[in-house]
Amino acid sequence: MPAYNPFLPSWEYVPDGEPHVFGGRVYLYGSHDRFNGREFCRNDYVCWSAPVDDLSDWRFEGYIWKKSDDPDGRGWYLSQMAAPDAVRGADGRYYLYYFKGQRGTIDVAVCDTPAGKYRYYGRVRHADGTPLGKGREKDFYQFDPGVFRDDDGKFYLYTGFGASGRSIFTGFRSPNKYGAMGCELAEDMLTIRSPLHTIARTRRNSRGTGYEGHEFFEASSMRKFGGRYYFIYSSVNGHELCYAMSDSPLGEFTYGGTLVSIGDVGLSEKPLNYLGNTHGSIERIGGKYYVFYHRQTNGHCFSRQACAEEIHMREDGTFAQAEVTSCGLNGGPLAARGRCEARVACHLFSKKGVRFYTFKRPAGCHPYFTQSGKDRECDPDQYIANFCDGATAGFKYFRFAGNARIGVTVCGRARGTMRVRDGLYGQEVAAIPIAPCRQRTQFFAPLHIEDGVKPLYFTFAGKGRFDFIDIRFD
Repeated sequence: MPAYNPFLPSWEYVPDGEPHVFGGRVYLYGSHDRFNGREFCRNDYVCWSAPVDDLSDWRFEGYIWKKSDDPDGRGWYLSQMAAPDAVRGADGRYYLYYFKGQRGTIDVAVCDTPAGKYRYYGRVRHADGTPLGKGREKDFYQFDPGVFRDDDGKFYLYTGFGASGRSIFTGFRSPNKYGAMGCELAEDMLTIRSPLHTIARTRRNSRGTGYEGHEFFEASSMRKFGGRYYFIYSSVNGHELCYAMSDSPLGEFTYGGTLVSIGDVGLSEKPLNYLGNTHGSIERIGGKYYVFYHRQTNGHCFSRQACAEEIHMREDGTFAQAEVTSCGLNGGPLAARGRCEARVACHLFSKKGVRFYTFKRPAGCHPYFTQSGKDRECDPDQYIANFCDGATAGFKYFRFAGNARIGVTVCGRARGTMRVRDGLYGQEVAAIPIAPCRQRTQFFAPLHIEDGVKPLYFTFAGKGRFDFIDIRFD
């Protein structure tokens, strides 16, 4: 079975993914957005897992932690459960670290299995019992916890929010202007054993450090490969995951580069996909490295979906930026046969380019991913809406072998031509006529493309607009 991006079912919206391999399976812990929601992280935590030798076979593990499980109740300011992380403790149990609402502290739940029903365990605190994030001068607002177990059995916690001023997201409290913070945890998995260390820089203190233009904003995550520590974070640009490197889990980290940008910024002259925040990490699975991140859908920033790409480590231990693709965890290109859903396009832009998604869908010529049906309906039918003149959807990559025709399924009041190219600036390989249709209709044209691995870019030229449902290969 092939794997696509996004790699979970089309009706699932799990951003902020932290992947971890436990016992031969990779488990994905993340926030849980609501389709067409009006806030981030409105749903309760779920978990998905896949065998390490088949990253197309993702299994729903169920709800592992609900807002109502938290002892502070369901106040409106506690209604959003942001990015969690999990670790296997020295006692063999699994600890889920999470941030809820505008509380500004980190709480912990525990379970005997990676994806069972977690129960409340406690709040991260100083040795005197004071919660981390409250009551101390240097206790900045806590956010997006990342938890890490080192080879020597020691545990570390990383948090931070690098906004430049107070906001609704921090309950109008001051965030940490100086950078991401790290500390060692005691054996109880709650008590801070070491002082807080600043490990990555924000705009306030980045001059001359190498972080300039890619400073820390949020999404702390730690990994260790080949004896070296990799701090992974979302930068001030929002659309990219970056990393920094150190020889110590709490040492000074040196900026390393960009891991992935949801718009391929840095690999292209212009953004090739609608931008927004992203969050994720790297996991080594089956001898390969993968970067997990999320994309934006529905024309705003509140319905995000999990994606992943293979990423390559250079001989010196640095990573080359991964390009976003449609095939992600597939281990190679998609076969150009049968049906391919339009929702797996990795590039999407209008004749005016892209926008950075905020709280409201951009109007006019901008296409966007969306779905029919309500949140978490198991067959909601995701597609690209508002496909109009100049709109382009790019798919990377397909393996062609003797294909003679190509088609698209659309629905809408539009007339013109879907022009198909074998690259962003490639040759035109098909011209599919589009006519108005009130029901989903397939339109075909001859395909003139050489065998081999190539991308496809679909651009509409004409009047009106339609829903772009899928591609058909003959």
